[in-house]
Amino acid sequence: MDGYLAELRKLVGSRPLFVPGVRAIVLDESERVLLQHRTDNNQWGLPAGSVEFEETALEAVIREVKEETDIDVIEAEPMAVYSGPKQKFIYPNGDEVRCFSVAFVIRKWTGEPKADGEEGSEVRFFDTNDLPEAMVEMHRNTIEDFTKYDGTFYMGC
Repeated sequence: MDGYLAELRKLVGSRPLFVPGVRAIVLDESERVLLQHRTDNNQWGLPAGSVEFEETALEAVIREVKEETDIDVIEAEPMAVYSGPKQKFIYPNGDEVRCFSVAFVIRKWTGEPKADGEEGSEVRFFDTNDLPEAMVEMHRNTIEDFTKYDGTFYMGC
C-alpha cells in the first residue's frame, strides 16, 4: 500500500478509517462484468480502491482499473454512491475501513485484461447471473444494483 492511506495507517494502525473509494463495473460486449481474484482475501471482487489525496474519483477509477487489470478506460459513467454501515471492510491484516465509494460503469475501454499479480491473481468476465460464490459482499451488491440500473444515478447504501 502506497500513498495517503498508507501514511494514515502509520498513525492509526488498524483502527477504522473513513475512506473515499471507487468501484469499476467493467463490461465486455456481452455485458459480462470483469472481476479479479483478490490475493489478500481469496475472494473475487470488482476493480476498486481508494481515492488518493488531490485525485478526483474519475482519475482514481481510471488509475485503479489500469493498476489491477492493465486495461485503459476510455469512458466511465458514474452509477451510484455507496456509504453507511453496510460498507464496512476488514482486510486480512486487520485494517478496517468504512467506504464512501462511487461506482462507475465502464463499457468503453481498450487492452487485454490481465491480473497485476499483486492485488489480483486472475481476472475474468462473469455473467451477472453466474457470479462466483467467494465474492466481496459489497461488490456483489453493487453488481446486483447494476442489473437494475436504468441510467439514473443511485444513492446506494
